[in-house]
Amino acid sequence: MRILFLGDIVGRVGRRCVQQCLPSLKETYKPDFVLANGENAAAGIGITPELADEMLGWGIDGITLGNHAFAKKEITPYLDQTTCVIRPANFPSDAPGKGWMTLTKGDHQLGVINLCGRIFMAEYDDPFRTADRLIRDLGMTTILIDFHAEATSEKNAFAWYMSDRASAVVGTHTHVQTADERILNGRTAYITDVGMCGAQESVIGMEREKVLKRFLTLMPEKFEPASGAGIINGVVIEVAEDGTATHIERVFWKDIT
Repeated sequence: MRILFLGDIVGRVGRRCVQQCLPSLKETYKPDFVLANGENAAAGIGITPELADEMLGWGIDGITLGNHAFAKKEITPYLDQTTCVIRPANFPSDAPGKGWMTLTKGDHQLGVINLCGRIFMAEYDDPFRTADRLIRDLGMTTILIDFHAEATSEKNAFAWYMSDRASAVVGTHTHVQTADERILNGRTAYITDVGMCGAQESVIGMEREKVLKRFLTLMPEKFEPASGAGIINGVVIEVAEDGTATHIERVFWKDIT
């Protein structure tokens, strides 16, 4: 099985890049499943039902979210209706939607779990024990976990904790692609952060000037997604029939106009 996972899609530029390049990405990597983190798709924060449906219509099989899952209030009822868009499973138990999905294509079955870290983040439920429960309940051979977290240490620790059970742990949230892709314990594909799909000349997808103003003055400044040429960050993961990851490689396409 081959999985293409695309990093956080940020705003209009990120959506344009993915829509434009997804046919070529599929032709190049020939994935069985395409996944993407979409929590920044709507003007850089959150996602709407219309955008989620549009992205699924491009050929994305499943969308994961993160700490901005509920930034757009109209997504709340949608998450209770869809099976292809999931929010972090360690939100409070009465939050709308669910934190996992199962995807099937032909003979291939893939379980996907979405979790948030807790360091420098909100007070989510324990992602380690939540993952224990979900992996046990899913009972599937091949499981990918999108671990949406800030601290590299937490991501690394979580991946080692999952390294005898999950087929892949991919980090999202920081929007900066890391160069540490590898197979842990001969079993689990891992990268600390997949990166983003968004504006190339930006600060994590946002207009540089507004971000710099906040750093220089400490004054409140509303961030806006940047424009211009874009990049696509992602990973391609190959998994054997027994759920063991055999290969992971980074995807980095740039200068997309």
